[in-house]
Amino acid sequence: MAGPNLIQTLLYTVNNLLQQEKYKAALAVLKGFRNGAVYGAKVRAPHALVMTFLFKSGSLKDKLKVILKATYTHSRNLASFVFTYKALQALQEKIQGKSLQSHSFLAACIGGYLVFGDNNSINSQINMYLLSRILFALSRLAVEKGFIPQPKHNSFPLFASLVWGIVLWLFEYYPHTLQPSLQSSMNYLYHDSNTWHDVSDFLIFNKPRTAAQN
Repeated sequence: MAGPNLIQTLLYTVNNLLQQEKYKAALAVLKGFRNGAVYGAKVRAPHALVMTFLFKSGSLKDKLKVILKATYTHSRNLASFVFTYKALQALQEKIQGKSLQSHSFLAACIGGYLVFGDNNSINSQINMYLLSRILFALSRLAVEKGFIPQPKHNSFPLFASLVWGIVLWLFEYYPHTLQPSLQSSMNYLYHDSNTWHDVSDFLIFNKPRTAAQN
């Protein structure tokens, strides 16, 4: 009987603590860490699963290790960044007594340097993903603030044309400059499709099964 009562008491105490306004900033940092870990795992696990089984060779055990390592790294890094960012934001607000736009920028700069400054494949993918998003966002903000005029015509087709033209030019002539996973994807799409031996590796498999296993 004591067991259920103890659990109920513990839950009541924890829930009461979570409602305390004076602990809200610290608790938000902890929940940010939790959300970063969960989101990082949810995003990376399926991506690592697909990319590993499509492009990596080796035993099932080796492939699972690669998937778990990538998922853990992404989850850990995102959790660490969110924890650092929110903690530094809360600290700056407490010191200055109010929230400023510079707090967000400074906290994220420090967190980015500490967590995503290590040049590895996971961090490289995340940083490049964000770069493409902020370039879009800054372009929209520049129009919104009146720094550049609103385009009179739909500029998206020109944008798409330049993106694909540049990336395929780089891939064909300077592939070493592209990120490895992008190289693998493009090799599969554009170079592997130049070679086949019979109907099996023309329609069913990308490469002959004996070659794929080596």
